[in-house]
Amino acid sequence: MRAEQYIDSLAASGRHHFTTSDAIEAIGGNDDAVRAQLRRLKKHGRIASPMRSFHVVVPPEYRRLGCLPAEHFIDQLMGYLGEPYYVALLSAAERHGAAHQRPQSLQVMVPKNRPPVECGQVRVLFVARGDLEQVPVSTFNTPHGYIKYATPEMTALELVGYPQHAGGLNNVATVLAELGEEMDGDKLVEAAALCPIGWSQRLGYLLQLVDAPGLAGALEPLVAKNANSYIPLRRSEDVAGASRDSKWKVIVNVEVEPDE
Repeated sequence: MRAEQYIDSLAASGRHHFTTSDAIEAIGGNDDAVRAQLRRLKKHGRIASPMRSFHVVVPPEYRRLGCLPAEHFIDQLMGYLGEPYYVALLSAAERHGAAHQRPQSLQVMVPKNRPPVECGQVRVLFVARGDLEQVPVSTFNTPHGYIKYATPEMTALELVGYPQHAGGLNNVATVLAELGEEMDGDKLVEAAALCPIGWSQRLGYLLQLVDAPGLAGALEPLVAKNANSYIPLRRSEDVAGASRDSKWKVIVNVEVEPDE
């Protein structure tokens, strides 16, 4: 068997990923010769390598991207790496219907920092969260398996917790206004219990700002019980002279203006 026959057989069986070791074992013969065949297939756009020794078969409809869409291989890639994950932040918000601003990269939460993946025009940005294995996720089917996303409620909390990865607070507020339709107050409180209380303080303030009083009200008892101090709405901004919101214990040191 040659490498071209091998990837055709994979695709015919519905599988679109493999490792170098998989190919060497299936094709047989000299290791260097198999690697050379894989390099030729990559040169012709038949396969792509999101990460060293991890390859994807690229059907004709995706060859303009130079790779499979990240959603089609991220679950398999993280399995190869042996790490838990879920799609998060703006990428998760888009999946849950808040598509105001399409993220340029697939944003994926992982246990520790790792460099982004670039494969043709496809990019995966990793964000670290050490306790991600306790985070509630939603699972969706893809053409080549399945993929895990943060729930709408956890997505809202993480957008507030990681605003630097979400286009800043103005964009976070814009996304929250759309995401609110998919959120449940009880599930929001359950998710908030897994996060720093400061995230709930900022999220409650922003939900109130974007006219989602039911969701904000669900968070209010949690904040009243657990928030022991005032925190700045924007962490990097000066707080001198800023007003204070006593309900959320937030120092309003920046004016947030969601897009219409």
